[in-house]
Amino acid sequence: MTAQTTVIPALAAAAPPAPPPSPPRLWGHVARRCVLAPIVVLTPLLAVAPSRDHRFNVYWHGGMFRDDPGAIVSHTIASGDAYLRLGNFRPLGRMLEKSLDLLAFTGTQQLGLPVNVTLRAVSIGAAVLLTLAVVLFAESVLTRGRLFGGAPSRVALLLPYAVAAGFVAAGQDSTTILFGGLYLTTAALVLTVAATACRLDRLRWWNGVLAVTAGAALAVFNEPAYFAVPLATAAVLIRGRFVLGLTGRELLTSAGVRFAGLLWAGFLPAFATVRWIIRGFCAQGGCYQGSDLIVDGRSVLLLPVRMVAWLPPLQWRAATAATPGDWLRGVAPVVALLLLGALAARTLMLLPKSGVPATRPLLGLAALGVVVLACGALLATLSVAVRSAMSGRELWEQGWRDSALTVPGGMLLVVALVLLAGRRATMSALAALVLLGVVSATANRAYAGTVAVQRAAQLDNRIAAVVGSFDRSRAGDARRCALLDEAIAANRGKPFLQRRYRDSLDVAARTLAGVPFCERAG
Repeated sequence: MTAQTTVIPALAAAAPPAPPPSPPRLWGHVARRCVLAPIVVLTPLLAVAPSRDHRFNVYWHGGMFRDDPGAIVSHTIASGDAYLRLGNFRPLGRMLEKSLDLLAFTGTQQLGLPVNVTLRAVSIGAAVLLTLAVVLFAESVLTRGRLFGGAPSRVALLLPYAVAAGFVAAGQDSTTILFGGLYLTTAALVLTVAATACRLDRLRWWNGVLAVTAGAALAVFNEPAYFAVPLATAAVLIRGRFVLGLTGRELLTSAGVRFAGLLWAGFLPAFATVRWIIRGFCAQGGCYQGSDLIVDGRSVLLLPVRMVAWLPPLQWRAATAATPGDWLRGVAPVVALLLLGALAARTLMLLPKSGVPATRPLLGLAALGVVVLACGALLATLSVAVRSAMSGRELWEQGWRDSALTVPGGMLLVVALVLLAGRRATMSALAALVLLGVVSATANRAYAGTVAVQRAAQLDNRIAAVVGSFDRSRAGDARRCALLDEAIAANRGKPFLQRRYRDSLDVAARTLAGVPFCERAG
């Protein structure tokens, strides 16, 4: 009798779980979204005509400094006394502005593109730089160890879409339209200084020298740069309490707080000296209004107004106020949805694999978002120029220089609050941010369409086109002379603007082709 044996099949080996994406891959994913999301939202503005001082500065600075970029420094220093007497002393900011104008002019010369396109491309590049700086700032606050040693948090995955959605052409003074390269880059500098203060774990002697020098430099950069010092101070204090859990004594003796103190040591003497000199020159009025400050009872009321003026729905109204019909229809929203949706699809897959910061660090990040918002809003609240140019509903909707700080500050606050609401809210928030970006891109397209039919904008775009493709023939000279005549006629009774058209275009033409912009026979 034989015993029956049963063969038990071997259990199938369970498939090993898929390894999570490596930190470098995730950081690359975040960096690509920081670049691509702002480009999608801002591309509709690529052909918008230059306005205000852009109409002249890009030709003037580009022509002056194309062959000698180093002269930007000497030229700015030589003209410093005149600007100090006008109450508009910001030499380092002017050097940056001239460098960006030179970059746009060089792009025109090398690529044959109109100046309006290269000028907007420079602004879009600055928006990308700001988006990267916001992510760097947030991760510098939240990360306890080495910054790029681990994977980015879920905050970093959401921020590129959030910040990009805030880049709306909310009026002709918005940073997306006017001096975007200068002020968006300045905002990136402000956030980078604060991020640097957060990451210091040891204060060496050269860090101290750098801090004092940087503080003095920020005092003569431009108005938004002033807020780098208080923001850096708030960042190291809030991070120390909410993220690192330091005691009061540990916090006050930390490297970050001492670095911030040295920033103040360099900033305050330089700032006080410059403002004291300007006050002496401008006490009787007549100085540059854009740098005038006023503190009164109305400031208390204006501060919360400008702290909410960055919201995309409010900015959409300003961007589309002059647009006839239903501006949400057309090809633009479909294309923007496809592009942003494709970017977000991959991010959606990575969200469950990313870490969510704890409650206390998120509360600290939300508090810093409020600080950034308040710094930006304070810039507009105290400005005489804002009170002169805006009133009523415009104060709630129109963009200005403060938008460069209030947009990233507001979006930091939004992302932190979304993650505090719970994990389930994150995916819905990503979809909402994509839709915000789609509508912002569509609003920008509507603004561009409105500007394109304005006679002055058409003239400036035609001038940009003939400079970009400079024709040395007699027929080309005749076309340029006709455009110059048209510009002079359009500014009849404004000799200053007439002179600026003549001089700036002539400098550009002589640099590009060695001939005047308009060389009439006889």
